[in-house]
Amino acid sequence: MGLVQRLFPSGDAADLAVDTAFDEYAYPTLAGGRWWLRANMLSSVDGAVAGADGRSGSLSTDTDRALLRHLRGLCDAIVVGAGTARTEDYGPPSVDEATLLRREAEGLAPRPRLVVVSRSLSLDAGGRLFSGPDRVLVVTSRAADWNAVERLAEVADVVRAGDDDVDLGEVLGVLADQGLRRLLCEGGPSLLADVVADRLLDELCLTTAPTLVGGAAPRIAAGAAPDPRFELSLASMLRESDGTLFSRWVRR
Repeated sequence: MGLVQRLFPSGDAADLAVDTAFDEYAYPTLAGGRWWLRANMLSSVDGAVAGADGRSGSLSTDTDRALLRHLRGLCDAIVVGAGTARTEDYGPPSVDEATLLRREAEGLAPRPRLVVVSRSLSLDAGGRLFSGPDRVLVVTSRAADWNAVERLAEVADVVRAGDDDVDLGEVLGVLADQGLRRLLCEGGPSLLADVVADRLLDELCLTTAPTLVGGAAPRIAAGAAPDPRFELSLASMLRESDGTLFSRWVRR
């Protein structure tokens, strides 16, 4: 990890230090209780979200992992689906000392809040996910099994939003009421598809690995197609020396 080239909007392909290039990922100024939901996803050129091992990490690079840490350091909350939390073995969010000092100077909590969306509540209450100093916020529907709610309530804050299914719009409203308005959605594909279908996405940060995977791995959004289609505008694009692309798209 060292230098990247900016391909858009400048188009001059000038070499930039990674830290400098990442400055453009700052959240916009938010007013009036508005939130900003950003998704960060990784895929191969042919759209696979995972390598042969079934995990996204095999497609990643040092720069991609640095971007993930940077985006986490900017947000108030990380939103992730339970399936992705299990597959990727999520643990408590952590930040380095420099990020901690910057967050404190900006009046942010020391670490972003972890929000896990789960319809079934099939989560291990004794697992690594709940081992951190901050309580995880688990979001489910009002149809969720009450025994499962009580079990997880011992280690997490459980919020019920929506009747038969999780109402993501209601979830974002709950988070905004708690001051969690700069949001980072890390998927997985099913959750991102729901976010797009509900037209809640503001920005997509997409890392494209220069490889073809094949197989049956899902695309970054795997679910019902939005109607009408969800259109984005390219805001920026960076290129790593190995050909990995880092694009940022905003909702039209």
